[in-house]
Amino acid sequence: MKFTEGYWEKNERAHMIYAAQAFQIEEIPFGIKITAPTKRIESRADALDTPVITTLITSAGENILSVCSYHYQGYQRKDPRFPKCLKSIQTKVEDFENETVLTSGRFRVHVDKKEWNLSFEADGRHLTSCGYHGLGYAQYDREPATMFPEQEYMKAEYRPYMTASLSLNPGACVYGLGERFTAFVKNGQVVDCWNEDGGTSSQIAYKNIPFYMTNQGYGVFADHADPVSFEVASEKVEEVGFSVPGEEIRYYLICGKDMKEILEGYTGITGRAALPPAWSFGLWLSTSFTTDYDEETANSFLKGMKDCGVPVRVFHFDCYWMRALHWCDFVWDPETFPDVPAMLKRYKNQGLKICVWINPYVAQGTKLFQEGMERGYFLQRADGRGVKQLDNWQPGMGLVDFTNPDAAAWYADQLKGLLQLGVDCFKTDFGERIPIDVRYADGSDPMAMHNYYTYLYNRCVYKLLVKEKGEQEAVLFARSATAGCQQFPVHWGGDCCATYASMAETLRGGLSFMMSGFSFWSHDMGGFEMTSSPDLYKRWVQFGLLSTHSRLHGSKSYRVPWLYDQEACEVCREFTQLKYSLMPYLYDCAAYAHETGIPVMRPMVLEFEEDPATAYLDMQYMLGNKLLVAPIFRENQQALYYLPEGTWTHLLSNERKNGGRWYQETYDFHSLPLYVRPNSILPIGGRIDRPDYSYLEGLSLHFYQIENEKSACCRITDTDGKSVFFVQAVYHAGCLKITMSELLKDLRLIIHGIAGPKEQICLVPEEKEVTVRCTFL
Repeated sequence: MKFTEGYWEKNERAHMIYAAQAFQIEEIPFGIKITAPTKRIESRADALDTPVITTLITSAGENILSVCSYHYQGYQRKDPRFPKCLKSIQTKVEDFENETVLTSGRFRVHVDKKEWNLSFEADGRHLTSCGYHGLGYAQYDREPATMFPEQEYMKAEYRPYMTASLSLNPGACVYGLGERFTAFVKNGQVVDCWNEDGGTSSQIAYKNIPFYMTNQGYGVFADHADPVSFEVASEKVEEVGFSVPGEEIRYYLICGKDMKEILEGYTGITGRAALPPAWSFGLWLSTSFTTDYDEETANSFLKGMKDCGVPVRVFHFDCYWMRALHWCDFVWDPETFPDVPAMLKRYKNQGLKICVWINPYVAQGTKLFQEGMERGYFLQRADGRGVKQLDNWQPGMGLVDFTNPDAAAWYADQLKGLLQLGVDCFKTDFGERIPIDVRYADGSDPMAMHNYYTYLYNRCVYKLLVKEKGEQEAVLFARSATAGCQQFPVHWGGDCCATYASMAETLRGGLSFMMSGFSFWSHDMGGFEMTSSPDLYKRWVQFGLLSTHSRLHGSKSYRVPWLYDQEACEVCREFTQLKYSLMPYLYDCAAYAHETGIPVMRPMVLEFEEDPATAYLDMQYMLGNKLLVAPIFRENQQALYYLPEGTWTHLLSNERKNGGRWYQETYDFHSLPLYVRPNSILPIGGRIDRPDYSYLEGLSLHFYQIENEKSACCRITDTDGKSVFFVQAVYHAGCLKITMSELLKDLRLIIHGIAGPKEQICLVPEEKEVTVRCTFL
């Protein structure tokens, strides 16, 4: 929200005051308290009739500072707070003539005593500042003050806002703020954190995360479920400004030696992603949305995929597994699916996992609505006249009030019955269309609950899955999100269209999402709306099967490959099998994401922060730290991509290319730019029929361009989430020394290049009874 008209003038509708001077600074536990009047105090008289803004700066972790500023201390919002894991450390406060310095871990905060300025440093490097007009308070849409009580406007409630601005150094790029389909670098954008169902082709987002980070060594988490509004070098081009309704603004400043460390810090506060089950990385096939389907249709899909040699792992029933106008009463449509237990048993005997669509809305006219209404389990109207009902999805639907523990337990009980029937997981759709003219059972502020609702919704479903299935089996397929929802994977990108432009914006949104603390992500291969051309379908299948999670799903048409052409079946089969062969690598990347918060799909800048060419790249990405993927977004089959420094090897063709430059090439539908990073050990599994198998069985280790005097390593995490194998390679003085945690039977080593002559290979430890086949390419 803009509170100024250009740099000098204030918005005429906003009555603004700003912190002008750090008049009083006192040491408090783990930090300092600053009292800042909104005009300079030169004499005792200046202290009269002067508002103040109070700021608390405290340690929240080794490399994390908490900053909280308020105007009226007694103002209460009853806004929900994101659960956080904080660990304060001891701080040091030094008082000098012109400034006070707070030291906390690597942070040093310089507080100017004469003019309002907070300067944040880490490791001796200036990160950002909150300076002139950088901390403010606004009463928006308020009429001028008057002493005459008969004026009607004096009866009106004012609208308070707190604002903060943090400077940007020259060359700073801002990333994150959720799954946003606008430009990847957020500089110049206005970002309003307000969850909406807006598709993938606008500035509106399903997943708004009030966290951004820069390529300058720090990130900022605005700790508000409220609609935080960010002016990212847009109101003041030298700053990121953000504002929230109310009398208080809270944020965390996180520093790191690189952006990965910043993500580790942020997810350390808000929670890290659970490790999804290995089977969830397989191909998901959906009935699609409004298509005409029944049990016979589902059977034909599964038979057709088998005939094509495409190994499906999860079958998904979308909305119409329930009767029309009855969503969500969780009752299977008896005309479409007459014998559900027998049907699900047959599918599970084929090795399939089962997913069904749900949302948190219950249509009137159903038994479930009547029950929820009588027990007070739905959001209530603000005027006290019963249940808040809407017609914008199902007729007269009520919204489950997850702030009511009994309502949450009741909702979970409905899902428990589906799990007992044979369902394995849920697509938790919606959670964005949450009205604000409502009352919550716990008295929460409805404005702040709009975004936070999805956290309570997805947490409720995820906790049920953990309880009933166990932590190693729990997984969602969610659309909406807010801060902390990364703990409940997986999320998908929403309603995209079947165009190359929409495919590109989908990737852009996903990369932005990964820079916002989320580790796992999917999208509708082939596009959700409309029906793609065969060429687009094949390109999207390549992209989708080189994402963490892969689903074929559409709106009004099916997404089975034979409806496009025979080659589509081949492409779908080849890339599904490729993904399954990469599972020893991918699942360890997933385990690493679970441990650290570093996502599996990574923007190029996250891996190559020191390479200035990567700062704006949003049409290619790293899959883990070893594979570069550049989907093709053109009908003419041309790929345009960038390789960082080093010798890169194409995974499918073994062709080598020198990095540090751009390439433009033509690829058929059986390939795309898919390169292995130099100095990498890539494990390739022995199965191509499913994603969950013993990753040590039939294992091949591929060594790519092992560099002189540098170490390359590889870890394998099995499907139970435990590390089971480790290998390290060092090339020195003509000898490639390979150290393994154990020597495996039938292990194959493939050497794709080393930085010197192939004089000797030394295996450690040596066990003569184990045969290791070694091949040079």
